Amino acid sequence: MDLDFTKEQVEFRDQVRTWLVENKPTEPRPRNNAEIRDYDLSWQHAQWKGGWAGIAWPTEYGGRGLTLLQQLIWYEEYAAQGLPGIDANFVGLNHAGPTLITRASEEQKAFHLPRILRGESLWCQGFSEPDAGSDLASLKTKAIVDGDHLVVSGQKIWTSYADIGDYQELLVRTENGDSKHKGITWAICDMKSPGITVRPIKTMEGGAEFCEVFYDDVRVPLSNVVGELGNGWSVAMSTLSFERGTAFTANQVRLARIVEKLIDYARDHVGPDRRRPAIADDELARRLARVRASVASLRAMTYVGICENMKSDTPGPKGSMLKLLYSEVTKEAFALAMDIVGPGALRGNSRWDEHGWVGSYLYSFSQSIGGGTSEIQRNIIGERVLGLPR
Repeated sequence: MDLDFTKEQVEFRDQVRTWLVENKPTEPRPRNNAEIRDYDLSWQHAQWKGGWAGIAWPTEYGGRGLTLLQQLIWYEEYAAQGLPGIDANFVGLNHAGPTLITRASEEQKAFHLPRILRGESLWCQGFSEPDAGSDLASLKTKAIVDGDHLVVSGQKIWTSYADIGDYQELLVRTENGDSKHKGITWAICDMKSPGITVRPIKTMEGGAEFCEVFYDDVRVPLSNVVGELGNGWSVAMSTLSFERGTAFTANQVRLARIVEKLIDYARDHVGPDRRRPAIADDELARRLARVRASVASLRAMTYVGICENMKSDTPGPKGSMLKLLYSEVTKEAFALAMDIVGPGALRGNSRWDEHGWVGSYLYSFSQSIGGGTSEIQRNIIGERVLGLPR
């Protein structure tokens, strides 16, 4: 096993780092969603002008077409600059765009793909419903064919940035089949269509990026269906062939930086006993060491997973192991931060500033819910990795 990067890869890393340092936004990312829209689209446009938009997209569709190891390097350097991981462009770049590339008509590709890359349109995801989260195939939002349109009625929830999105990748049920995975249709929904109501959901850490979306006889042209009517489950699953573990690199780099920051804080500040540095407390020191070791394990697993994905056309179920470990370690790290900082953690909100940890602690709970709960990940690992019976 060769754990060293080649000379060409090292030179590529220098190229990435130099460009990011010279071109990254100089102002902090705002909190207001309307301002976030302008900020994120502007940064995406800058990446497009610099030739760094759509690093995993094929070059024939305007992307950079980087290899998996080059993508890994990009995300490592991106996170090292403190840039936001999942911003308002995430769905368009990493989900809707790749789905359109693999399954859309030429007309759909020609209209939407350049707009995503240039930072001219934002996408949101209309998948989850109040009774269809991890069990997505249980969705009930209904669409009836009426002439050359689908007429959509129902509700979606946890739709990030729906209030500022231009388009939505929308899963609807167009027929009831003998299997819940059949009869689902994937369609492009214009978020300005009459009959759409968006209600932001304010979360306990103070943000409001999640939304409820209600559809009251919303008319979606049949020309906006991607794939075929009733074949939406296959269309949704095709996107998995694009995301092969590299984007997760940025998350674990950020988490490693946070853990090191917490260790430095524990060295420089009096602990909960108010008598000595927090790191002098044997139990706190042990927990810090365990979290740091877990982050190192996460990084090693990420590298192994990417190397395995280089040999396969599609990612395997081992990605659930990364998702599970990252979710649990993130919660552990911020719970430890609360114990180390004590009442002082209530000052500020570390999602937005450097003076407190409480916001990130509260937000960390969402990590074991979004993208498939930890319980679902454990089921996948048990059944598809370990071969355990259902």
